[in-house]
Amino acid sequence: MRVAAAADLAIAFKEIGTAFEASSGKKVEFSFGSTGLLAKQIGEGAPYDVFAAANISYVDEVVKADACDGASKRLYAKGRIVMWSKDKAQLPASLDELRDPRYAKIAIANPDHAPYGLAARQAMTKSNVWHTVEPRAVYGENVQQTMMFAQSGNAEVAIVALSLAVSSGGSYVAIDPDLHAHARCGGGQDQARLPVQAFPERSGS
Repeated sequence: MRVAAAADLAIAFKEIGTAFEASSGKKVEFSFGSTGLLAKQIGEGAPYDVFAAANISYVDEVVKADACDGASKRLYAKGRIVMWSKDKAQLPASLDELRDPRYAKIAIANPDHAPYGLAARQAMTKSNVWHTVEPRAVYGENVQQTMMFAQSGNAEVAIVALSLAVSSGGSYVAIDPDLHAHARCGGGQDQARLPVQAFPERSGS
């Protein structure tokens, strides 16, 4: 079974995949990346059986394009974003502190195709800091690569999914969810493939 999944799901889905293989006897192959790029691949006919997106709007797009079975669509989580740093002393207490020039590089996922990057830009825009941060922003292709920029020291701070931050060491500060549109995470099944177990609805991320 081939699964296309948002990058922030890498840790959780690898565990789920191992459990699924043990219980079903079926091998699972994951492709993790930015939701927008995965949706584009699916729309162009990529042979995935399941699509787990970081924003349900991309699922709606592939369903509309007849690339996924709309009846299989499920909401499985609501995403949250945080500011993350490997050095607690460098971690800003609020988005407003990102104005400080000591934060020479601030990593976010590419907002053009990564929902968590879009949420980061929305939060900074609403906090009136984006105009200051934008010249210092570095963009990951997905939220996992964005985290790697901060882990490697190529950025002082990364704005990433809470689901990655809690399992990546370092320190993080939650960003007010009222500052951005929620990443309503959803999944569906490729209509050209045999049905597989749908994602159950749950809260949190």
